[in-house]
Amino acid sequence: LHRGRWGREDAGPRVTMTKLAQWLWGLAILGSTWAALTTEALGLELPLSCQEVLWPLPTYLLVSAGCYALGTVGYRVATFHVCEIQEARADLARRGLRF
Repeated sequence: LHRGRWGREDAGPRVTMTKLAQWLWGLAILGSTWAALTTEALGLELPLSCQEVLWPLPTYLLVSAGCYALGTVGYRVATFHVCEIQEARADLARRGLRF
């Protein structure tokens, strides 16, 4: 064991989660919460209005994520600078690629 940055004992090197692992953990937590609420596994009796919103919630979230992804890609394509393409082309030409 060695002392870390703030004087506490660490068991070894820090392991950081990848972005994929973070997303999977988040989806697992949301999915298990949704499943527990919709199957009433927690013993909570939700009003009918909450149940009607809760059932299609994964579909709403999936459609929202898709819209966000399409919007982000569209924005990035629309604001992509032509000078970056020219710089990349010049760099590839220096490396021997012919167009």
